[in-house]
Amino acid sequence: MQLTGARSARIGALASGGGRTVANIAAACDRGELDATVVVCIVTKPGVGAAARCAALGIPVAVVPAEPADTFDDRIDRELRIHGVDLVCLAGYLRRFRVDAWQGRALNIHPALLPEFGGHGMFGERVHRAVLAAGRTESGCTVHWVDAQYDHGQHVVQRRCPVLPGDTPDTLAERVWAEETLAYPEAIRQVLGAQAPA
Repeated sequence: MQLTGARSARIGALASGGGRTVANIAAACDRGELDATVVVCIVTKPGVGAAARCAALGIPVAVVPAEPADTFDDRIDRELRIHGVDLVCLAGYLRRFRVDAWQGRALNIHPALLPEFGGHGMFGERVHRAVLAAGRTESGCTVHWVDAQYDHGQHVVQRRCPVLPGDTPDTLAERVWAEETLAYPEAIRQVLGAQAPA
């Protein structure tokens, strides 16, 4: 995906939670680390934290209700096209994304070292609890291309961090989040064909 040199890439984010991943991507854009702009954050409910956080940052928010289900994917596609999106970034988005029209233009981040601890229903605290229950000494995050399966597409960036004795899901989550803040901008830079800043 080579957009740099022509114009700034237009990122469309999809979020289901508090929106800090969207805010992190937008901050990287604002710092000039990415030749891109977050042009819309799509949510399914107006009351989710991501809507308020993005609105406060000046990021346009579009609410696309999940019902009626038979038109949901079409309405998501339409909203992305309306905003002229080049790259879709799933940012704590808990629904399946129909990738058909966005193949090779949609990324997701997962709070574990895929392919372990991924799949439908594996998100947030559930992932960190599973990592701890499995006795792992290392965790991290994975940014990957979106395909038709949850947490399955080709990896773009993985970052690692230790699992420490006495970790709780919360303490591990914060350490993984620190890696996520670096991993997603790094992955976006790669897929846009840009060089990392000096």
